[in-house]
Amino acid sequence: MLSAFVNAFRTPDLRRKLLFVLLVIVIFRAGSQIPAPGVDFGNVQDCLGDDANSQGVYGLINLFSGGALLQLTIFALGIMPYITASIILQLLVVVIPRLEALKKEGQSGQTKITQYTRYLTLGLALLQATGIVALARSRNLLQGCPEPLLHNEDTQTFLVMVITMTAGTAVIMWLGELITDRGVGNGMSILIFCQVVATFPAALWQVKVSQGWWIFGIVIAVGLVVVAAVIFIEQAQRRIPVQYARRMVGRKMFGGSSTYIPLKVNQAGIIPVIFASSLLYLPAMAVQFNQNSQSEWVQFVSKYFVTGGHPIYMATFFALIVFFTYFYVSITFNPTEVADNMKKYGGFIPGIRAGKPTEDYLSYVLARITLPGALYLGLISLIPLIALVLIDANQNFPFGGTSILIMVGVALDTVKQIESQLQQRNYEGFLR
Repeated sequence: MLSAFVNAFRTPDLRRKLLFVLLVIVIFRAGSQIPAPGVDFGNVQDCLGDDANSQGVYGLINLFSGGALLQLTIFALGIMPYITASIILQLLVVVIPRLEALKKEGQSGQTKITQYTRYLTLGLALLQATGIVALARSRNLLQGCPEPLLHNEDTQTFLVMVITMTAGTAVIMWLGELITDRGVGNGMSILIFCQVVATFPAALWQVKVSQGWWIFGIVIAVGLVVVAAVIFIEQAQRRIPVQYARRMVGRKMFGGSSTYIPLKVNQAGIIPVIFASSLLYLPAMAVQFNQNSQSEWVQFVSKYFVTGGHPIYMATFFALIVFFTYFYVSITFNPTEVADNMKKYGGFIPGIRAGKPTEDYLSYVLARITLPGALYLGLISLIPLIALVLIDANQNFPFGGTSILIMVGVALDTVKQIESQLQQRNYEGFLR
């Protein structure tokens, strides 16, 4: 593997791509540390010393921003608005016929959908920035922090911070597209990876400081097992064999080949975890705006859905992940469309008739492999919540949940892309 990295840097064009990615990452991380105009940096750092703030209602967004959200930096929103916009557009493609037609147009239609995603990203960033700055101005962003987070709490400072954070999101989106065009791998995925990895050492060291070396060693050992299990499941797939009959098109013979349809065990990726986390943050966010209320629903939500360590919260989180896994797989993989395309081009599954029987068979196989994938996502996502109860860690526990899924998934994808470029130049890959 090390020799493959050496060969990658020996290749001039690949070396330029890797160095360009590193340069963009440095710029990205620098922007994540620069406070937005009007922020009282000293008071923010004092308030962030309280571990309760890492378990607040914005914990998921803070994870994706590499801790920049609660520090109110110019890149405070991170990549989260783009992720949300991309998910919304994927759902709308299934619902709105116009978007579905654009998707079928090929590259030109995909370009228009990408443009819509950018516009929606800026709109969501504007809304999120307004909400976050409003909470900071009212001193409700960081729990138990009486200190003012802004030098001036007037309207001018409010507008400047909102515009700065929204512009920061636009710059992040631009940097991600630059990596995709001129670098190696998917730019947005690499930026998410960098933000998650940025919080990893601090979260790991916090376990050592609070629990000692013995628990720290156990966490490392369990973490290695979790990483190995995640790699195994992420690579697992069910390959459905497909054969194509020979056919004449003009004077040329086409077909006669055999291939397969790869159905991954974790077909939905990390999307169900994001959906479930975002949905569970809604009631906690509502409580954040009604802290002084004594109503029954506020007390109920505060007791069961804020800290994350209650069994009711865990059971609800697990059930939502399973539900959203089935939901997302059902809208992203259409057995009817796949069966029709196979029939159109003369393809068939050995032993299965084309048309409706093929559609039923694909639906059956998809339902069978989605269940272990949903259970896997639910169990992995519960690891930080269980750690919260067992060793009193925070919800950004390093080995488990969203962070480990992102790190392993993006790392595997990037390594595969580097390996494919090495193989094009007759070098050995990462795996011999």
